[in-house]
Amino acid sequence: MHTSLLHHLVKTINTKMKIIREQVQLIHFLLKIIFRSNLLDQIQSKSPSLEQPTDLNFQKFRVDELPIIEETEKLDFRILLAEYKAKHGKDLKPVQRRNGKRVPSHIYCPKCDAPHAFLYDNNGGKGQYSCKVCETNFNIKNRFAKELTFRCPYCQHTLSHIKTRKGFKIYKCVQEDCPYYVRRLNELSDDARVLFEQKPHEFKMHYIYREFDLPFTDLTCNLPSPIETVVDLSKIYSSPQVLGLILTYHVNYGLSAEKTAALMYDVHQVKISGQTIRNYARSVGAHMQPFTTYYPYQLSDQLCGDETYIRVLGSWNYIYFFFDAKNKIILSHRYSPNRDTQTAIKAIYDVIRHYGKDIPENLNLVVDGNPIYLLAQQYFQRHGIDFDITQVIGLTNEDPVSKEYRPLKQIVERLNRTFKANYKPLGGFGSESGAIAQVVLFSTFFNFLRPHSALEKGRIPVQLEELNQCQDMPSKWIKLIQLASEFKYELPAR
Repeated sequence: MHTSLLHHLVKTINTKMKIIREQVQLIHFLLKIIFRSNLLDQIQSKSPSLEQPTDLNFQKFRVDELPIIEETEKLDFRILLAEYKAKHGKDLKPVQRRNGKRVPSHIYCPKCDAPHAFLYDNNGGKGQYSCKVCETNFNIKNRFAKELTFRCPYCQHTLSHIKTRKGFKIYKCVQEDCPYYVRRLNELSDDARVLFEQKPHEFKMHYIYREFDLPFTDLTCNLPSPIETVVDLSKIYSSPQVLGLILTYHVNYGLSAEKTAALMYDVHQVKISGQTIRNYARSVGAHMQPFTTYYPYQLSDQLCGDETYIRVLGSWNYIYFFFDAKNKIILSHRYSPNRDTQTAIKAIYDVIRHYGKDIPENLNLVVDGNPIYLLAQQYFQRHGIDFDITQVIGLTNEDPVSKEYRPLKQIVERLNRTFKANYKPLGGFGSESGAIAQVVLFSTFFNFLRPHSALEKGRIPVQLEELNQCQDMPSKWIKLIQLASEFKYELPAR
């Protein structure tokens, strides 16, 4: 009896051990698959894969100088009709439609504003029209482009509109006798010329200009990215002291919302949820944004900029920082899902806005080799705002410019690392508003609350007398919120 039971028990154990060994083998097999497909790194890592987002050969993108811009002379069809009558002794009659080709009533001449009654349909309803009053030919798709004419600065021929992309249009000089094209062609080696004949699309040979669809009034009249809030700070249940403690733990020390909630209960016996802390942070970020953005900072002549990463909804988005390297002040913290020129334009405007109308003649911004900053420089040149862009390219000093300005580039890169160290414990954001609010709070903390060892006696970059009277950090946060409520700023009218 006992022998039979013991034999059955041993058999059961052996069967279980066999199953366990098979499961271990299966686990090892699956782990090999995961490691080979590099999925484990993607699951465990909270940092971006540097190979894909940062290994960009910016030198493949060439930024040409500004084109010659000619404004089309604007005429008044009423004056032209009066001149016609005075010269010929009779009125200029509207177009007589004998072939049934009607022109829609909303179409007008882009040069003299003549209505549709004076317009010919040139190509049977395909969009090309001719004005009987001023003899201007235009197309319905680009009638507004007639207001400006772009000419190649090398051969003076009119640029052709070849592509429309999101946010900008591309114009190209298609003349093969253009000095620019001839020079680029002569610069090709024999091997490159053979490849050019086989794959001409891989070479940038013609002069190209990009016109951005960003009205200047959008820069002067709008706040940075809006932050959607779900909590009214004036109606929260927590006391100001509790709110100050939350901001101190969550922003100054970079604790996640859940860790901040646990700390509030374990140390202060205040029960609050992580989601409530996130809601508070977003509301304070929206409240502080005008104050941090429009505060009248005193700037030095050492200004630099760079982009860094932030995770939103599982994807890597970008923060554009511009920084006063001498005074240690964050001047711009623009958010964008993409690394694009329009965000670079807005970030640079955040800097030059602090100068008002007195922009220094020697204003120089130090950035990396990303060509979007050169395109942004061209945008401002078109609007009469001039400054220099110095690009520090690569990791080593290959030229005197890189050697002279690399310290500024390294300073803004240290700012990026400081931001990442503060943001990384949060693990990412579930909305753009949450990400923007966190960046605003970080910039506010960095400018107004954080001592900096590189400054005299480790002082705070922007010193406010009202904050010096506060005894602790929570009180300083509450005082900053109060100062933001009283802060007055004016945006130019459209």
